[in-house]
Amino acid sequence: MELGLYTFADVDPNIASGSRGQDAATRLQHLLEEIELADQVGLDVFGLGEHHRPDYAVSSPSTVLAAAAVKTKNIRLTSAVSVLSSDDPIRVFQQFSTVDLLSGGRAEIMAGRGSFIESYPLFGYDLNDYDRLFSEKLDLLLTLRDNEIVEWEGELRAPINRRGVYPRPLQDKLPVWIAVGGTPQSVARAGALGLPLAVAIIGGDYARFAPFFDLYREAARRSGHDPKTLKTSINVHGFVADTTDKAADQFYGPQAAVMDRLGRERGWPPTNRAQFDRARSAPGNLFVGDPETVAEKIVAAHKVFGNDRLLIQMAIGLMPHDQIMRGIELFGTRVAPLVRKALTPAKDGAKPAA
Repeated sequence: MELGLYTFADVDPNIASGSRGQDAATRLQHLLEEIELADQVGLDVFGLGEHHRPDYAVSSPSTVLAAAAVKTKNIRLTSAVSVLSSDDPIRVFQQFSTVDLLSGGRAEIMAGRGSFIESYPLFGYDLNDYDRLFSEKLDLLLTLRDNEIVEWEGELRAPINRRGVYPRPLQDKLPVWIAVGGTPQSVARAGALGLPLAVAIIGGDYARFAPFFDLYREAARRSGHDPKTLKTSINVHGFVADTTDKAADQFYGPQAAVMDRLGRERGWPPTNRAQFDRARSAPGNLFVGDPETVAEKIVAAHKVFGNDRLLIQMAIGLMPHDQIMRGIELFGTRVAPLVRKALTPAKDGAKPAA
């Protein structure tokens, strides 16, 4: 199973406007150090989200991933996610093709409709077209991926009449994942299209998302795709420290601040430490603890989902950079080996270690 990280590159939304540039510059420098370390300790994937808000520094994942491409050697570089509905699929394809060329074939696109709506009015799109925009632009993106010379027509943008789209990526087909938060229709669409699926699990017991994976695989089968060939991922919040108590104490404050800020926007009640501790228990959605605890939970989740990839959002909120770096180090050098050993079948045919 592939293991990796994703982040939105959080910054302080309350900082004075005159200091926003310096704050973002510092966060991006730290972010590149985090991606480099993730590569050095053997993690498989690093993802960056796209946002257009004062609390996040990355509005253009491909730009930052291009910088990371020349500083890393092996780690796959993906958006997490690209808000395809409010972007131009041609530019998205060109930008990630460029990242693919710079990285030697390590780029991916994780496409989604986005969990925030700021990009829609910002780029002049009507929220009433929310789903139509994604469906049509995803169709165009896949057409671009599969064809150098493009003949395409939709309803929400001008047609393309036999135009070439360049540069072409190094990979024969640039990987395109569909990221969903909890909408069955989106899960079924990914399966019907035969595209890999990433499910964000940020609330409740994680096992409650298992029916989504059943729906995905059934939709794939009905559309003529072999579910065994399609990759799946779960994307979760979590943190690793030398001890479980330290991990919980370090992660709780920044993560709770983010969830409470979003809660004020969306009408959720405030969180508290008791809820946080419940969420990091064995069935809960938070993957927080020492290396052994986190590894055990990853393996347990794999038994539920049969997922091919797991990405953890550790750098959430205003986490201190040194704590993030230590968490990445432990994830790569301690957690990943434990998970890989547990999920690797023995040569004699025995079942993987529990």
